[in-house]
Amino acid sequence: MALDFPNEGIGAVRARRGRCNQLAGASAEGVVERVYLGAGHRLLERRWRGKAGEIDLILEDADGTLVFVEVKKGPDTDRALARISPAQVARIHHAAEEYLARCPKGLLTETRFDAALMDAVGRVEILEGALLGY
Repeated sequence: MALDFPNEGIGAVRARRGRCNQLAGASAEGVVERVYLGAGHRLLERRWRGKAGEIDLILEDADGTLVFVEVKKGPDTDRALARISPAQVARIHHAAEEYLARCPKGLLTETRFDAALMDAVGRVEILEGALLGY
C-alpha cells in the first residue's frame, strides 16, 4: 500500500523522491568503496566534482593505476548498467582529464574507468575498464 501525503504539493513529492534517490546512491557508493578497499585499493576522492562533472569514486590500485568509478544501482546489474549513457561517460572522461591535470604525470598517468553495479539486494559487480567502450 502506497503512503498518501494529501497536503504535499508535487514539488515536495519530487524533492522527497530526489532525496531518497540521493541517499540510495550514497549508500551504494559506500558499499562499492568497501569492495575496492577490501581488494587493496586506496581511496583518493569520493564524489569528486570538477567543471566537467562528478566522479563517484577515484581510487589507486596496488600498481599505482588511478581508477575512476561510476556507481549505478538498479533492480539488477543489467538495468544498472543501462543507466550509464554515452553522454555520461563522456562527462566522466572530461572530469577525469581535469583531475589528471593535478597529478604529477598528468595525462600520462595510468588510468582505468570502471562501472560498479549494484542490484536491489546489494550484490556488487565490478566491470573493470567498462567505460572505455562507448
